[in-house]
Formats: sequence, structure tokens, C-alpha cells
Amino acid sequence: MLRNVNRVVLGLTGLVLIGAGLAALAGAGDLWRRAGVSPPSGWSWRGPADVVLAREDRTQWRDEGWWWPVVIGVLVVLVLLLLWWLLAQLRRHRLTEVLIDSGDGSGALLRGRALEDVVTAEAESQPGVERAGVTLVGRRTQPWVQVGLLLAPQARPGEAVRTLGEQALEHARVSSGLKTLPAEVRLRSARHGPERVS
Repeated sequence: MLRNVNRVVLGLTGLVLIGAGLAALAGAGDLWRRAGVSPPSGWSWRGPADVVLAREDRTQWRDEGWWWPVVIGVLVVLVLLLLWWLLAQLRRHRLTEVLIDSGDGSGALLRGRALEDVVTAEAESQPGVERAGVTLVGRRTQPWVQVGLLLAPQARPGEAVRTLGEQALEHARVSSGLKTLPAEVRLRSARHGPERVS
């Protein structure tokens, strides 16, 4: 969800900045007059000599009773949203525990690090895999796994991924009692020196 929020925030920020940039370009370059188009009504920035906000625009609502409470309320909401977003960025993404259905209605907790270690050890025992890194993410009730495999030069990527899914991930899913255990696998090739044939 956080990834989607980041995309929406960045998209909206980009649109606002593009709109402000185009408005600045139109005003500073006197594009309204050159194109023979009249700007929207109430638009104070019509040419290079004009300011973005005229004095009348800046002070027109100061004497209204609702103005300051609205300004303060909007700023408070904006600060709270930015704080929430910042804390969400700093939050640990690694899942520390998994909630397992124990059959008695209360459930049991499995340490996330223990499950990661087991999947890592089994993945590294596969032929062609030199090193594996496993991170458990998601929610306690619906975890998923991020796996990084460092493959030996002679390894076959398709076979390595298939073996990982059929063995290490399937064993982890069955032993933890999860219905599903989705995974995202990233492959890298180990560096090796050139082989010489004599």
C-alpha cells in the first residue's frame, strides 16, 4: 500500500509542479498576449511585469471570520499527513513474526527470522546456488517472501527458480501452515574469471 501512496503523492506533486511551471512560463514569456488568448478570469499574472499574487489577492479574505481557522486547519492536516508519510517510510519493512492458525482459535506466532533462516539454508543447498538472501515482508496473516539468489556460472535460472518454489518455499509454506506463500525472486550471476582451454 505504501508503494501506491508514494506513487500517488509523487504523481500529484509532479502535476502541481508542471502546472506551476507552465503558468510561470506563460506569464514570464508573455505567451498570453503573443498567442492572442486571454487568461482565465481573476488571473493576476498576465505579463512579465505582473506579480503572481497581487496585494488584493493576498489580503481579500483576511477580515473574514472563517479565513484563519480554515488556513490553520488545512496546515494542521497537511503536517499530520506529511508526518504519517514520513513515519511510514521509516517503519521497518521486515516482518518480525507470522501468525499461524494453530486450530485452537488463538493462533501461534512464528518468528520471521526463523522462517527466513530455514528458507535461506534450503535455497543455498540447491545445486547452482552460491548464496541466497531471504526477507519476509507483508502482514502477519499474509506474509510473502523476497528472495535474492546468487547463481553459479553453470546454473540454469529457470531450474533454480522452479526448485526454489517446489522445495524451499513449499516446505516453508507447509511447515508454517500457510495457505499461500507468494515470493518475489531476484537472480544475479556470480562473477568468475575467464576459463582457459589448453
